[in-house]
Amino acid sequence: MTWTMNDYPSSMKNLNYTTRKKAIDIANSMVDEGYDEGRAIPIAMEQAREWAQNASKDELYQYKDSGSPTQRSEEGKKYDDNPERLEEGEHVILHENGWAVRSSEAERPSHVYENKDDAVKRAREIARNKGTYLTVHKQDGAIQDRQSY
Repeated sequence: MTWTMNDYPSSMKNLNYTTRKKAIDIANSMVDEGYDEGRAIPIAMEQAREWAQNASKDELYQYKDSGSPTQRSEEGKKYDDNPERLEEGEHVILHENGWAVRSSEAERPSHVYENKDDAVKRAREIARNKGTYLTVHKQDGAIQDRQSY
């Protein structure tokens, strides 16, 4: 099921509009990546709350006015039987547009940041929420740091 601002899990009803919209975006993306809906919802809600706490007022206003949450579609799904990503650790790697956050078995990053510190911060949040690990790589790809959660 694709969630929208008019049709979303009842557990999201107490989130404010912008945080709910972000949670819907995250949950839809997680299900596209292979997460079970029952596991995606609480993770998405927690990540949306953290995002809302850390975002500037401008970011919140821009996001609020940016249109509908991302829509999932069966046609656009890249994987037929994608393994769940909850057991995979997060990696911070060099990317053509800065620094990327990606699950260990993912083909593409979930986030790309201009600076490494922002990427590490986001990857750490994800790894903590999943209870896995974080691996930070140097520019040459060598491992700089590894933390377990």
